[in-house]
Amino acid sequence: MKSVIYRAFSQKEAKEYDVQHQEASQAEAFVRAFLKRSMPHMSQQACEDQLQRKAVVLEYFTRRKRKEKKKKSKGLSARQRRDLRLFDIKPEQQRYSLFLPLHELWKQYIRDLCNGLKPDTQPQMIQAKLLKADLHGAIISVTKSKCPSYVGVTGILLQETKHVFKIITKEDRLKGM
Repeated sequence: MKSVIYRAFSQKEAKEYDVQHQEASQAEAFVRAFLKRSMPHMSQQACEDQLQRKAVVLEYFTRRKRKEKKKKSKGLSARQRRDLRLFDIKPEQQRYSLFLPLHELWKQYIRDLCNGLKPDTQPQMIQAKLLKADLHGAIISVTKSKCPSYVGVTGILLQETKHVFKIITKEDRLKGM
């Protein structure tokens, strides 16, 4: 068995397979441990008999790795976002002219969205696409509101939350509706 398993590589083979030479005792200990893990149901004598006669199909054996819990970094809470004023627009940045490029981008977005629609497309399909469209950068006008002072206000939509639209008017006023 030793002549079969423990044949030393020539210098050329060692370089080709990128193998480092070990002492014979270390190599023998490694092979015995490997065979014991790979063929756990065979005795030492049966293992040697198998190796003398034919090629051996080794059983697949892996150590079970403990799954490390990945700590997901949770985002900021709503209170932390409010405290950091992440979504507040500074007064010096509340100028209508600053947001005109956003409106141009929005117009291009809508053109691209509608370009995929052919003239013979059903109205329900057009309506479904427009309802799902993003409105950030659109010029919108308030036509109906519980607060009558908001009716008639026109501007570029900057922020949209669950119940509030923030609009910048041509007079450089930020309105939350």
